[in-house]
Amino acid sequence: MSPAPASPAPASTPAGNASPGSVAAVLPAAGSGRRFGAARNKLFATLAGKPVWVHAAERLRACREIGRLVIAVSAHDRDAFAGEYRQQVTRLGVEIVEGGADRVDSVRAGLARLEGDRAVRMVAVHDAARPLLDPEDLAEVLAAAHHRGAAILATPVVGTVKRDSGDRASGITVDRSNLWVALTPQVARVDWLLDAYRRHRGRPVTDDAQLLELAGYPVALVAGRADNLKITLPEDLAVAAALLARSDLTKRNQR
Repeated sequence: MSPAPASPAPASTPAGNASPGSVAAVLPAAGSGRRFGAARNKLFATLAGKPVWVHAAERLRACREIGRLVIAVSAHDRDAFAGEYRQQVTRLGVEIVEGGADRVDSVRAGLARLEGDRAVRMVAVHDAARPLLDPEDLAEVLAAAHHRGAAILATPVVGTVKRDSGDRASGITVDRSNLWVALTPQVARVDWLLDAYRRHRGRPVTDDAQLLELAGYPVALVAGRADNLKITLPEDLAVAAALLARSDLTKRNQR
Protein backbone atom coordinates (compact mmCIF):
# COMPACT_ATOMS: atom_id res chain seq x y z
CA MET A 1 0.00 0.00 0.00
CA SER A 2 1.36 3.39 -0.90
CA PRO A 3 1.98 5.71 2.04
CA ALA A 4 -0.15 8.79 2.35
CA PRO A 5 1.72 11.96 1.49
CA ALA A 6 3.00 13.70 4.59
CA SER A 7 2.44 17.37 5.17
CA PRO A 8 5.41 19.53 6.12
CA ALA A 9 5.63 19.75 9.89
CA PRO A 10 6.40 22.95 11.74
CA ALA A 11 9.92 23.25 13.01
CA SER A 12 10.54 22.20 16.59
CA THR A 13 12.61 25.39 16.90
CA PRO A 14 12.63 28.51 14.70
CA ALA A 15 14.62 28.23 11.48
CA GLY A 16 18.17 29.40 12.02
CA ASN A 17 17.77 29.16 15.82
CA ALA A 18 17.81 25.42 16.40
CA SER A 19 19.24 23.98 19.58
CA PRO A 20 22.97 23.27 19.49
CA GLY A 21 23.55 19.59 18.87
CA SER A 22 19.98 18.93 17.69
CA VAL A 23 21.24 17.75 14.27
CA ALA A 24 23.30 14.61 13.78
CA ALA A 25 25.36 14.05 10.65
CA VAL A 26 25.82 10.72 8.91
CA LEU A 27 28.67 10.42 6.41
CA PRO A 28 28.54 7.35 4.16
CA ALA A 29 32.17 6.41 3.47
CA ALA A 30 32.11 2.70 2.68
CA GLY A 31 32.28 2.93 -1.12
CA SER A 32 35.03 1.18 -3.02
CA GLY A 33 35.96 4.25 -5.09
CA ARG A 34 36.98 2.07 -8.04
CA ARG A 35 36.62 4.97 -10.47
CA PHE A 36 39.23 6.91 -8.52
CA GLY A 37 41.79 4.31 -9.56
CA ALA A 38 43.79 4.23 -6.30
CA ALA A 39 44.76 1.26 -4.18
CA ARG A 40 43.22 2.89 -1.10
CA ASN A 41 39.87 4.52 -0.43
CA LYS A 42 39.68 7.88 -2.21
CA LEU A 43 38.65 9.45 1.10
CA PHE A 44 42.21 8.94 2.31
CA ALA A 45 43.64 10.97 -0.58
CA THR A 46 45.44 14.10 0.60
CA LEU A 47 43.83 17.45 -0.16
CA ALA A 48 45.67 20.56 1.11
CA GLY A 49 47.51 18.46 3.67
CA LYS A 50 44.48 16.57 5.02
CA PRO A 51 42.53 13.47 4.00
CA VAL A 52 39.38 14.25 2.02
CA TRP A 53 37.10 12.86 4.73
CA VAL A 54 38.65 15.16 7.36
CA HIS A 55 37.75 18.24 5.30
CA ALA A 56 34.13 17.05 5.11
CA ALA A 57 33.96 16.26 8.83
CA GLU A 58 35.56 19.57 9.86
CA ARG A 59 33.03 21.60 7.87
CA LEU A 60 30.19 19.82 9.62
CA ARG A 61 31.81 20.02 13.05
CA ALA A 62 32.13 23.81 12.71
CA CYS A 63 28.33 24.14 12.68
CA ARG A 64 26.81 24.77 16.12
CA GLU A 65 23.64 22.84 15.30
CA ILE A 66 25.48 19.62 14.53
CA GLY A 67 26.28 17.42 17.48
CA ARG A 68 26.98 13.78 16.68
CA LEU A 69 29.06 12.83 13.63
CA VAL A 70 28.74 9.23 12.46
CA ILE A 71 30.89 7.88 9.64
CA ALA A 72 29.94 4.56 8.05
CA VAL A 73 33.09 2.84 6.76
CA SER A 74 33.86 -0.46 5.10
CA ALA A 75 35.20 -3.36 7.15
CA HIS A 76 38.41 -3.07 5.15
CA ASP A 77 38.94 0.55 6.29
CA ARG A 78 38.06 0.21 9.99
CA ASP A 79 41.68 -0.39 10.95
CA ALA A 80 42.77 2.84 9.24
CA PHE A 81 40.25 4.90 11.21
CA ALA A 82 41.19 3.13 14.44
CA GLY A 83 44.92 3.50 13.85
CA GLU A 84 46.30 5.89 11.24
CA TYR A 85 43.45 8.38 11.63
CA ARG A 86 42.70 7.84 15.32
CA GLN A 87 43.86 11.34 16.27
CA GLN A 88 41.51 13.00 13.76
CA VAL A 89 38.65 10.72 14.81
CA THR A 90 39.15 11.71 18.45
CA ARG A 91 39.61 15.43 17.73
CA LEU A 92 36.45 15.62 15.66
CA GLY A 93 34.38 13.39 17.95
CA VAL A 94 33.58 10.99 15.13
CA GLU A 95 31.68 7.76 15.76
CA ILE A 96 32.66 4.89 13.45
CA VAL A 97 30.16 2.27 12.30
CA GLU A 98 30.47 -0.42 9.69
CA GLY A 99 28.66 0.43 6.47
CA GLY A 100 27.49 -1.77 3.65
CA ALA A 101 28.04 -2.46 -0.01
CA ASP A 102 25.54 0.19 -1.08
CA ARG A 103 25.07 3.77 0.07
CA VAL A 104 21.63 3.00 1.45
CA ASP A 105 23.12 0.29 3.69
CA SER A 106 25.76 2.68 5.03
CA VAL A 107 23.23 5.40 5.85
CA ARG A 108 20.99 2.80 7.50
CA ALA A 109 23.90 1.74 9.71
CA GLY A 110 24.47 5.36 10.70
CA LEU A 111 20.79 5.84 11.51
CA ALA A 112 20.80 2.69 13.64
CA ARG A 113 23.58 4.22 15.77
CA LEU A 114 21.47 7.36 16.29
CA GLU A 115 18.12 5.68 16.91
CA GLY A 116 16.85 6.27 20.42
CA ASP A 117 18.84 9.47 21.00
CA ARG A 118 16.06 11.89 21.90
CA ALA A 119 18.36 14.90 21.56
CA VAL A 120 18.63 14.31 17.81
CA ARG A 121 15.77 15.99 15.97
CA MET A 122 17.22 16.13 12.45
CA VAL A 123 19.75 14.11 10.47
CA ALA A 124 22.03 15.54 7.79
CA VAL A 125 23.43 12.96 5.39
CA HIS A 126 26.58 14.26 3.74
CA ASP A 127 28.95 12.47 1.36
CA ALA A 128 32.33 12.08 3.04
CA ALA A 129 33.76 12.64 -0.45
CA ARG A 130 32.44 16.24 -0.58
CA PRO A 131 35.17 18.28 1.14
CA LEU A 132 34.11 21.79 0.01
CA LEU A 133 30.74 22.30 1.71
CA ASP A 134 30.12 26.02 2.13
CA PRO A 135 29.11 27.07 5.69
CA GLU A 136 26.36 29.37 4.39
CA ASP A 137 24.91 26.59 2.24
CA LEU A 138 24.92 24.31 5.27
CA ALA A 139 23.12 26.91 7.38
CA GLU A 140 20.50 27.47 4.69
CA VAL A 141 19.69 23.80 4.11
CA LEU A 142 19.43 23.19 7.87
CA ALA A 143 17.08 26.15 8.25
CA ALA A 144 14.92 24.92 5.37
CA ALA A 145 14.77 21.41 6.79
CA HIS A 146 13.74 22.71 10.23
CA HIS A 147 10.97 24.71 8.58
CA ARG A 148 9.80 22.17 5.99
CA GLY A 149 10.73 18.81 7.50
CA ALA A 150 13.24 17.85 4.79
CA ALA A 151 15.52 19.75 2.43
CA ILE A 152 18.53 19.12 0.23
CA LEU A 153 21.18 21.22 -1.41
CA ALA A 154 20.97 21.20 -5.19
CA THR A 155 22.23 23.22 -8.11
CA PRO A 156 20.34 24.02 -11.33
CA VAL A 157 21.38 22.18 -14.47
CA VAL A 158 23.14 24.74 -16.67
CA GLY A 159 24.34 22.66 -19.60
CA THR A 160 22.27 21.32 -22.48
CA VAL A 161 20.90 17.90 -21.55
CA LYS A 162 20.49 15.09 -24.09
CA ARG A 163 18.54 11.86 -23.68
CA ASP A 164 19.90 8.87 -25.56
CA SER A 165 17.36 7.61 -28.08
CA GLY A 166 18.49 4.06 -27.43
CA ASP A 167 21.40 3.41 -29.76
CA ARG A 168 23.39 6.63 -29.25
CA ALA A 169 22.94 7.33 -32.94
CA SER A 170 20.77 10.31 -32.07
CA GLY A 171 19.81 12.25 -28.97
CA ILE A 172 16.80 14.17 -27.78
CA THR A 173 17.26 17.54 -26.11
CA VAL A 174 15.63 17.67 -22.68
CA ASP A 175 14.08 20.81 -21.22
CA ARG A 176 16.44 21.76 -18.40
CA SER A 177 14.36 24.61 -16.95
CA ASN A 178 13.14 22.51 -14.00
CA LEU A 179 16.15 20.21 -13.63
CA TRP A 180 18.48 20.26 -10.64
CA VAL A 181 21.53 18.24 -9.67
CA ALA A 182 21.25 16.91 -6.13
CA LEU A 183 24.08 17.66 -3.72
CA THR A 184 24.58 16.96 -0.03
CA PRO A 185 23.87 17.46 2.81
CA GLN A 186 20.37 16.06 2.55
CA VAL A 187 18.58 16.87 5.80
CA ALA A 188 15.36 15.52 7.27
CA ARG A 189 13.50 15.02 10.50
CA VAL A 190 14.89 11.90 12.09
CA ASP A 191 11.47 10.22 12.30
CA TRP A 192 10.82 10.87 8.60
CA LEU A 193 14.18 9.46 7.60
CA LEU A 194 13.86 6.40 9.83
CA ASP A 195 10.40 5.72 8.41
CA ALA A 196 11.63 6.12 4.83
CA TYR A 197 14.43 3.62 5.43
CA ARG A 198 12.09 1.13 7.13
CA ARG A 199 9.83 1.25 4.08
CA HIS A 200 12.70 0.59 1.68
CA ARG A 201 12.41 -2.85 0.13
CA GLY A 202 15.54 -2.99 -1.98
CA ARG A 203 14.44 -0.85 -4.91
CA PRO A 204 17.53 0.93 -6.32
CA VAL A 205 17.78 4.50 -5.05
CA THR A 206 20.56 7.02 -5.51
CA ASP A 207 20.05 9.34 -2.55
CA ASP A 208 18.09 9.92 0.64
CA ALA A 209 15.74 12.42 -0.96
CA GLN A 210 14.51 9.71 -3.32
CA LEU A 211 13.71 7.44 -0.38
CA LEU A 212 11.84 10.26 1.34
CA GLU A 213 9.89 10.97 -1.86
CA LEU A 214 8.95 7.31 -2.24
CA ALA A 215 7.68 7.30 1.35
CA GLY A 216 5.48 10.32 0.62
CA TYR A 217 7.52 13.03 2.35
CA PRO A 218 8.05 16.38 0.58
CA VAL A 219 11.64 17.51 0.12
CA ALA A 220 12.53 21.16 -0.40
CA LEU A 221 15.29 22.22 -2.81
CA VAL A 222 17.83 24.74 -1.57
CA ALA A 223 20.14 26.30 -4.14
CA GLY A 224 23.73 25.44 -3.26
CA ARG A 225 27.14 26.21 -4.67
CA ALA A 226 28.16 24.16 -7.69
CA ASP A 227 31.68 23.83 -6.28
CA ASN A 228 30.37 21.48 -3.59
CA LEU A 229 31.83 18.76 -5.76
CA LYS A 230 32.13 15.06 -4.99
CA ILE A 231 35.58 13.52 -5.34
CA THR A 232 35.02 10.67 -7.79
CA LEU A 233 37.88 10.83 -10.30
CA PRO A 234 41.54 11.81 -9.77
CA GLU A 235 41.00 15.06 -11.66
CA ASP A 236 38.31 16.04 -9.12
CA LEU A 237 41.03 16.18 -6.48
CA ALA A 238 43.03 18.64 -8.57
CA VAL A 239 39.94 20.82 -9.05
CA ALA A 240 39.20 20.75 -5.32
CA ALA A 241 42.79 21.73 -4.52
CA ALA A 242 42.56 24.71 -6.89
CA LEU A 243 39.25 25.81 -5.36
CA LEU A 244 40.68 25.60 -1.85
CA ALA A 245 43.76 27.58 -2.86
CA ARG A 246 41.56 30.28 -4.41
CA SER A 247 39.41 30.40 -1.28
CA ASP A 248 42.45 30.74 0.97
CA LEU A 249 43.83 33.53 -1.21
CA THR A 250 40.52 35.38 -1.07
CA LYS A 251 40.42 35.14 2.73
CA ARG A 252 43.99 36.48 3.01
CA ASN A 253 43.17 39.42 0.74
CA GLN A 254 40.12 40.29 2.86
CA ARG A 255 42.13 40.60 6.07
